[in-house]
Amino acid sequence: MMHNVSHVKLFFLSGLSETMNYRVALFSLTLLCYCFIVLVNVALIVTIILDRNMHEPMYILLCAFCMNGLYGTTGFYPKILWDLLSPVHVISYTGCLVQALVMYSFACSDLYILAVMAYDRYVAICRPLVYHSIMSKQRLLLLVCFSWLTPFCIIGINIILTSRLKLCSPYIDRLFCVNWIIVKLACFPADTFVNNIVAYITIIIYVFHGFFILWSYVYVIKTCVNSLENRAKFMQTCVPHLASLLIFLVTILFDVMNMRFGSNNLPQTLQNFVAIEFLIIPPVVNPLIYGFKLTKIRNRILGGITFKIK
Repeated sequence: MMHNVSHVKLFFLSGLSETMNYRVALFSLTLLCYCFIVLVNVALIVTIILDRNMHEPMYILLCAFCMNGLYGTTGFYPKILWDLLSPVHVISYTGCLVQALVMYSFACSDLYILAVMAYDRYVAICRPLVYHSIMSKQRLLLLVCFSWLTPFCIIGINIILTSRLKLCSPYIDRLFCVNWIIVKLACFPADTFVNNIVAYITIIIYVFHGFFILWSYVYVIKTCVNSLENRAKFMQTCVPHLASLLIFLVTILFDVMNMRFGSNNLPQTLQNFVAIEFLIIPPVVNPLIYGFKLTKIRNRILGGITFKIK
């Protein structure tokens, strides 16, 4: 019996079970949110690509940041929109692992890019004379490639380890597939030992990313205190980065705490919101923060809108 149950071909997602009476309204809001995310992120990406004056490290990293946002949300929104119109919420075993890979690699890439952004601002403000030699185009290209490939490979190892487990249940109490939840469905807890070790190593790696970001901004703030010019540069370029970092860390922290230590007594709607807020708030808010705060982007977008109206 155990041998038969362990060969899971489909997963049943039960996160929407209590909200199906409002599925038309939820579908409309979700579609509107996804369209807005695509619109603002694509607008920022196209603006940066087309304007040669923005082919600088800070803007190229912002472009990579927005591309990563589109990658992560594409792994979630099309599936949830389909589920809202479907009476049965299922996903194939392979599809579930792929979705978990996309969700986790998206989050880790965001943190990696934020770390590179912090380093870029540190060099620009604390070591301006060597900025262009340190943040050369070749090095920037390598950093952007690593920001996507490294998280993909690290999370890929976690997913491969999960794929070897025999599972005893096809039910996931979530809106989407999460690697940790799949691991907890294993028939034999002893088999998950390696998964847990690799998962904690992954967490430690990205906690170090967080410490690196903190270290970078501590030095930036110390440098800016004694210089009016650097203070203005900090307010113009670093405040958006810090706002994005704060939004990202808060949303991820809520999700991790809920997943690891959350109570089943919480309403399903609240659990759903905590689970997906990192797929709603950062992709919506980040482009708006940068679009309004960074003068070049704001002027370029407003100029384009004014030209079209005329």
